[in-house]
Amino acid sequence: MLDKILNFYYRALKNIKIEDSQWRLWCKRRKTLREKEEVIIESILTQQTNWNNVERAMNNLKNARRDSLDAIDKLSLRQLKFLIKPAGFYQIKATYLKNVARFVVQNGGIKNCEKIPTSSLRNQLLKIKGVGPETADSILLYAFNRLVFVIDAYTRRFVEEFQITNAEMSYSELQQYFMKKIPRNIFFYQKIHAIIVLYYKNKLKISL
Repeated sequence: MLDKILNFYYRALKNIKIEDSQWRLWCKRRKTLREKEEVIIESILTQQTNWNNVERAMNNLKNARRDSLDAIDKLSLRQLKFLIKPAGFYQIKATYLKNVARFVVQNGGIKNCEKIPTSSLRNQLLKIKGVGPETADSILLYAFNRLVFVIDAYTRRFVEEFQITNAEMSYSELQQYFMKKIPRNIFFYQKIHAIIVLYYKNKLKISL
């Protein structure tokens, strides 16, 4: 199965340029603290919406100079709802963003959070209302560069289309499957997940 996954990856790379997509920042190897915060904010905003809406909401936050977790923590819920309205489901997402911002601020910021071991940080993230396994692992992989593989609807489509394994596996089972099969490299995890998402969003077709 590794050969099939790698074959897909390298063939898809010929048609997909991550640097020209919304994944440009997320897959950037060296991120500033502010960029890591942006990834965390976007991981909440992107729930149940398309990337154009996320960008509009992020632009609102940037224009208002409220695009940091500390600023979001200090914002009133009403103000935050107004700024992120383009992202959709803004009533609930504002609460989720506040929850995540409070967690990071209370733990001393991104730098201190980076010192927390992966399993502990994941467990703490999952206790935050609004953060499920997919969001927690996106934050871990793309903001904190932790060796965890993200499973989402696109990953399951990939598994089913190319008959990689049983697409009906639980989140944890499918995650462990990928982490055992593909090279254990953080940046490869980031790129192959991004490639899978872009493959389906761009409606590409590859025959293996």
